[in-house]
Amino acid sequence: MAGPLVEIRHVYYSYGKQIALRDITFDIGEGDFLAIIGPNGSGKSTLLRIMLGLIEPDSGGVAMMGVPVDRFSRWSEVGYVPQKAIQTDILFPVTAKEVVGLGRLAGKKWPKWLSRADEAAVLQAMEEVGVAHLSHRRFGGLSGGEQQRVLIARAIVNGPRILFLDEPTTGIDTRMQDGFYRMLDSLNTKGITIVLVTHDIGVVHRHVKQVACLNQSLVFHGTHDEFCSSEEALALIPGENHLILHRH
Repeated sequence: MAGPLVEIRHVYYSYGKQIALRDITFDIGEGDFLAIIGPNGSGKSTLLRIMLGLIEPDSGGVAMMGVPVDRFSRWSEVGYVPQKAIQTDILFPVTAKEVVGLGRLAGKKWPKWLSRADEAAVLQAMEEVGVAHLSHRRFGGLSGGEQQRVLIARAIVNGPRILFLDEPTTGIDTRMQDGFYRMLDSLNTKGITIVLVTHDIGVVHRHVKQVACLNQSLVFHGTHDEFCSSEEALALIPGENHLILHRH
């Protein structure tokens, strides 16, 4: 049996004297749809960046697909949509299709150009996230939800095994969020493992399979159903609002 896609072992991280993460250990398996949740300042985005090798832990380590992340090289198998990605990309006067195409160009040597196979992959990725009809629209003129879907198309254009998203519904109208998460459901059903950092407790009960709850330490890690019946879940959600956690 194949091992987990991501292994996090005894990870510690501090910003100066401020502890961000304390002894974090858990695995992410093939096919998981994992939500990393917790209060502001709990270390969610920090842990995501450590998993991606963007920052080094003070101690402990991460393995990606069985390889220590500092030696991992198969980054085409990993998709990533960072927090504030929209604010960064909105300034470029490019079309939605060109934004997605950048995902194919990233691993190419000079001269960089899109082949027919690349063009087909771009179209397929845009179809999978429901934005193929926006191909020739200027990226900066799209709504927040449309931009985020285009950025996800860019992240999956190389057919990754795992997709990381940091607060993916930032800038998306609340009326559009359910459709956005259904799109992530579809990608997960097609075999992409999904890991998302979110403050949206509502997503927990409708979509994800696993939950990792952080508050510097790992407060909880397990299945959705286990989370819904845990004291940790009730502590995060005030009053009677915990009832929304149950699936419908």
